[in-house]
Amino acid sequence: MALPHDMKNLVNLGLDDLAARVIERGDLPKHIAIIMDGNGRWAKKRFLPRLAGHRAGRHSVRRCVEICGRLGIDVLTLYTFSQENFNRPVAEVKALWHFLQETLSAERDELNRRGVRLTASGALDLLPDKARDALQKSIDSLADNKGLTLNLALAYGGRQEILRAALHLAERLQAGEFTPDDVSEDTFAEGLYSPDLPDPDLVIRTSGEGRLSNFLLWQTAYSEMLVTPVLWPDFDQTELLLSVADYQNRERRFGALPQDRAGGETASGDSLLDPARWKRMLKVRP
Repeated sequence: MALPHDMKNLVNLGLDDLAARVIERGDLPKHIAIIMDGNGRWAKKRFLPRLAGHRAGRHSVRRCVEICGRLGIDVLTLYTFSQENFNRPVAEVKALWHFLQETLSAERDELNRRGVRLTASGALDLLPDKARDALQKSIDSLADNKGLTLNLALAYGGRQEILRAALHLAERLQAGEFTPDDVSEDTFAEGLYSPDLPDPDLVIRTSGEGRLSNFLLWQTAYSEMLVTPVLWPDFDQTELLLSVADYQNRERRFGALPQDRAGGETASGDSLLDPARWKRMLKVRP
């Protein structure tokens, strides 16, 4: 991981000092999204069943929630269960939903103590009844909290979300709410699962795989991406802080030129867009 030039010794700092240095630098991401990958490989390396990896990953969730709260991050979205995950063995899928219920029940009081608000994004109608009821109970009980918003992407698929938004938009057009000329990106985004959440500033994928895997395809158009080889159960507060430090070292342009260069002037006062200047630089003869 490339570290900011003035923080080369970050990895040698204790957790509290590291957090303080990251906060001191400022320019923190408002929304961090994480593709939690590597539970199965973590378990396989230890000759354990895959579900042991999922259980170990629960501790990483707790650690990330804790450090995001300390940093003052607004939103943490976790890719918890994709629509493609329904294709896994039936026994594993059932166990994962049971594990979700168990985790929500066990962590609810701690989330409340930290002031965490819980939300969910995805085709929640696809969840088993007990899992959906447990999720809604936790959402309702934490709804008044004002701290970190923990958003669980459940039964989630990016392409499916975009299709859903397109159908929602078509229905509104057919109902005469507005004309095609009135349609904008904001109008389209109103049909997404969680239109009230800001787009992620930073997307982290653990386990070294360099793909989005159908995650937040609309929302991550200009997100900063970071891939770490660390398997999800080993991803701790230090790893998250180092990821944020890496983000702080980047220049977000959103498709534009850096502010100090976009149509500005050189030290000599020449316009960067002056054709005559470029002819001189490139030695173009008249």
